[in-house]
Amino acid sequence: MDKKMKIQELISRYIDNEVTPEEKSIVEMNLTDSKEWQAYYRELKNLDGLLNQHPVAETTPDWELRIHKHITSEHQKEALKMDKKTLFKIGMGGGVLATIIAIIFVGQTYVKRGLQGRLKSAAHEIGNQYPTGLSTRKIRASQVKDSSKRAGEYQLSKHEPYYLQSEDKMARAEMDREVRNYPSKDKFTYEVSGKLEYEESKGEEYPIDTEEIDHITGQFNTEEYARIYENKFLTAADNPLSTFSIDVDTASYSNVRRFLHNNQMPNEDSVRIEELINYFTYNYPGPEGPHPFSITIDGATCPWNKTHNLVRIGLQGKTLNENEIPASNLVFLIDVSGSMSDQNKLPLLKKAFKMMVRQLRSDQRVAIVVYAGAAGQVLDSTPGSNQHKIIRALDRLQSGGSTAGGAGIRLAYKIAQENFIPDGNNRIILATDGDFNIGISSTSEMTRLIEKKREQGIFLTVLGFGMGNYKDNRLEQIADKGNGTYYYIDTEQEAKKVLVHELGSTLFTIAKDVKLQIEFNPTQVKAYRLIGYENRMLAKEDFNDDTKDAGELGAGHTVTAFYEIVPADAKETFKAVDPLKYQQTQVVNSEDLMTVKFRYKDPAGHKSKLISQTINKTEIENHLTNDFQFAASVAEFGLILRQSKFRAQASYQSVLNAAKGSKGQDPFGYRQEFIDLVKKAQRLDTRTDEPLDDTNPEGGFFFKGK
Repeated sequence: MDKKMKIQELISRYIDNEVTPEEKSIVEMNLTDSKEWQAYYRELKNLDGLLNQHPVAETTPDWELRIHKHITSEHQKEALKMDKKTLFKIGMGGGVLATIIAIIFVGQTYVKRGLQGRLKSAAHEIGNQYPTGLSTRKIRASQVKDSSKRAGEYQLSKHEPYYLQSEDKMARAEMDREVRNYPSKDKFTYEVSGKLEYEESKGEEYPIDTEEIDHITGQFNTEEYARIYENKFLTAADNPLSTFSIDVDTASYSNVRRFLHNNQMPNEDSVRIEELINYFTYNYPGPEGPHPFSITIDGATCPWNKTHNLVRIGLQGKTLNENEIPASNLVFLIDVSGSMSDQNKLPLLKKAFKMMVRQLRSDQRVAIVVYAGAAGQVLDSTPGSNQHKIIRALDRLQSGGSTAGGAGIRLAYKIAQENFIPDGNNRIILATDGDFNIGISSTSEMTRLIEKKREQGIFLTVLGFGMGNYKDNRLEQIADKGNGTYYYIDTEQEAKKVLVHELGSTLFTIAKDVKLQIEFNPTQVKAYRLIGYENRMLAKEDFNDDTKDAGELGAGHTVTAFYEIVPADAKETFKAVDPLKYQQTQVVNSEDLMTVKFRYKDPAGHKSKLISQTINKTEIENHLTNDFQFAASVAEFGLILRQSKFRAQASYQSVLNAAKGSKGQDPFGYRQEFIDLVKKAQRLDTRTDEPLDDTNPEGGFFFKGK
């Protein structure tokens, strides 16, 4: 292999994150020094991104051989001189140059097999391998294989996996609807993802549209995220009060990391900016008075819009010492259904729980409930000092069957109630991908059950795992309703962060139903916008309503919220409402920018306590402290990932400069990892016109497509 082809191969594997550290250095050196390789990287990356929109299973050696023979045959020259229409079909809009290069690579086997597999779905006209329209190839009924039923039995449950096997590929999909049993005993209709419908009769052949099959080859991506409608700028004169619940969840950050590590830009609705910000701890002073948390309010010029101000509200929860940690009654509720078989699901889950078990004391008891086709108890409530018994029970867990999530939750609450510890920490820790299919499957039914149980003093924490069928929206909601925290575990390092380093804040609540209400002074503030917390907004009347649920603060937790503020003397205009006929408002002249009020309850309390604090306009700094600057850089990163219409001059380079300059003490490497993720996103993001950065002092390579 000559040097040029070797570099081409390395760049291809670099895009798929499959290079050694030494190879990575070689690639980044060439990309930094050569505009030719920069252009090549951009074209190949764009093609890879487009083809990723239709992922398929890996190719067979037979297909690769046929492509190779076709390209190297006497028709090679004609194949490489295909008209523009054919090239567009092959490249799917990825660019003529990248298409030809990618086809040559397939023939020479220098492009990763996964990319070959994606090319297969696009290359309909190469060698007549995949003609469009209705295929002349037939698939027998006997070749439809259900992974969980007896041979010849085709009654499938909703979301059960099934297989279609043809001469040269295996297609796996998830059922989107129940199989409908027709009156004829030997004839059924299957509907796949609402797209592909076909009939089969036992012993007979039937046609399949291969163009549709290509779209379902490989497991469907059925991940679900709640739609986020960004908070708007509101005028202080017409909307002086802003009310919301705290949020200490961090699932969004680790989920975004998972997307980026897989060389994908995250789903915009998976980016909850407050969870990105709250993934990190900040240098707030600890509480000194009677309240279990301290309050810090500071402000500075907004980094992404210099005509605005940015105000930070920070809470620092009290850290419990050994004598203050309450006895615990824990129930591990573990999803062992068939969808949990992947390495980043049940195997990672078991490793995560083992890490946690090794931190427990004798007065911290654990029971284990599992659910699949049915729910069952696999471990009675056992003291944490008997680690061997708990770990042995975890080791025995295996995945299989459908997902009776509702039955599992009911049983877990029953066991938690039987072992209830008055004035203790009674908590269920649910570990799942969120794909409940049987029993209490709707989110509304589950949340009603969970709300009822939290009033009895049993809280619910959620650990999410996996990808492909992940149900982020469901898991976030049930954790919120269960007075617990929601985490996404994508790596062993994240498991260690949540269940070892931050175990106290994960398990022990020091304040519940924590709400904030901010009153803005219209003589100093023209308009304001809360960054993030869209699904934590409350009506102004909810602030004083002690029956209204809000977020919980764990031991040692920090919570941070940012308001972007438009000063009263700014030239910007905002939509206003008509003057009121029956009421008039008199504005009080004050130097105060805003007043922040907090309400919270003790963990076992029912009546809230009130705290109030103000910030004066003179307290807005012209420069950012290091701690403020790093938190603001995370917020700015979230605005970019969400493609927020309020991102103004936000840029990856601005985020990098701020984060590097304010990293400070980083004992676990979380802040450095953030910097690396920003670089990764900058290379992957083709939605902006941000230019190539070839001046990185740390030697990394930043590349922007258009």
